Amino acid sequence: MKVYYDKDADLSLIKGKNVTIVGYGSQGHAHAQNLNDSGVRVTVGLRRGRASWSKAEKAGLKVAAIGDAVKNADVEMILLPDEQIAAVYRDDVAPNIRQGASLAFAHGFNIHYGQVVPREDLDVWMVAPKAPGHTVRNTYTQGGGVPHLIAVYADRSGKARDLALSYAAANGGGKAGVIETSFREE
Repeated sequence: MKVYYDKDADLSLIKGKNVTIVGYGSQGHAHAQNLNDSGVRVTVGLRRGRASWSKAEKAGLKVAAIGDAVKNADVEMILLPDEQIAAVYRDDVAPNIRQGASLAFAHGFNIHYGQVVPREDLDVWMVAPKAPGHTVRNTYTQGGGVPHLIAVYADRSGKARDLALSYAAANGGGKAGVIETSFREE
């Protein structure tokens, strides 16, 4: 098993992308704030009227309706409860995701069990911190990170693994170690 660290990741890969974080709950707030603090262009995609909209704005993040946020993104990280992901993907993400974009998750469930069936042109990968969101955020703000898993389900661009590793490092994972796995194993 190989463990990757910051020195193994090229942060310029994720910094060169527009990233939409769909959801602003436990993991969503941590990913959005950590990536933003790492110099990544982040938009938080939410349903209008949610209490988390003002929380994300107060954190200094750009916020937009999910469909609008997805239209302008190169990477869509869906950080919602598993039982909500299929409907949000079908209704808000799939009709708006750009050709050749990356679709990312922090859990393997929806891909592994076929709840989400991505288009053939998309890179599909996972970055899964192995701690609750508040720990991911607090550890990052203290200059550290928690271990992360990465996995690639579809690599249409030939660069999905490197982009997932770059994202994990921007989220703090490269400080503690990033391990490559699969959606099934996660």
